[in-house]
Amino acid sequence: MGKKNREGAVGGKAVNNVINVLLALGCLTILFPLYMTVIIAFKKPSEMTNDVAGALAFPSNWNFDNFIEAMKVTDFWRSLGNSLLLTGVTVIICILLHSLAGYVIGRKMARHKFFKASYFYIVSGMFVPFAVLMMPLVKQTSQIGLANRAGVILLYVVFFMPMNILLYAGYLKNIPIALEEAACVDGANVWQTYWKIIFPNMKPMHATVAVLTAMSTWNDVMTPLVIMSGSDVNTLPLAQLNFQSQFGTNYNLAFASYLLALLPIMIFYIICQKQIINGVVNGAVK
Repeated sequence: MGKKNREGAVGGKAVNNVINVLLALGCLTILFPLYMTVIIAFKKPSEMTNDVAGALAFPSNWNFDNFIEAMKVTDFWRSLGNSLLLTGVTVIICILLHSLAGYVIGRKMARHKFFKASYFYIVSGMFVPFAVLMMPLVKQTSQIGLANRAGVILLYVVFFMPMNILLYAGYLKNIPIALEEAACVDGANVWQTYWKIIFPNMKPMHATVAVLTAMSTWNDVMTPLVIMSGSDVNTLPLAQLNFQSQFGTNYNLAFASYLLALLPIMIFYIICQKQIINGVVNGAVK
């Protein structure tokens, strides 16, 4: 018995060591690019060298000139406003519509084949690449007058539907149906039951969907680029394309702009982080 305990302890220690090594590598993978972004954003173009030691060295003088110039080049406040508008409206609509659709499909799919087929049909949209849809969407949105911010928001709501329906339908398995039955006994209709009982109880999943949707919308370049091409409406990712030219890239200004664009979504993530892990784990339950 003692031998088995010792073998189990040794095996458990080995597993913990492997986990610690993987965590260290994961942290290094995240922190090293962030470190490079910060030091390049504060360096002058003359400090950019080809040798490794020079590239990893701290700036000789920490100043915010690159950030000021980057804000001018990207028309920062206007681009930021467009990004906030697209992201905020998309997140709100996705939470309201996708949670409602996920509730209907999640509660009905076990008893009705139609809803089960609808669930698989919607979720299968995750496997359709945007490149396949890009040209037809550009033509259709132009023809119906949606080659603008409203069209981009509408496309985002459709694009994020498969993943959000998957998460909401899975999370509903953690909400007892007895709550709905009790509300029905008390005289509440389906609409009242959903908004007063189900919707508040899905708060962790709302936070998860909000963060995932916001990050995807905030960082997206291709959809606004192809849909709103030719207009003067720029999001932050689109404005940052100004740092790339035919003859090279101004990395110092570009990385300074990347840090500025990173701050709003990072703050949003920090605010919602308490709900995210619980929402992702529970939403993955089948």
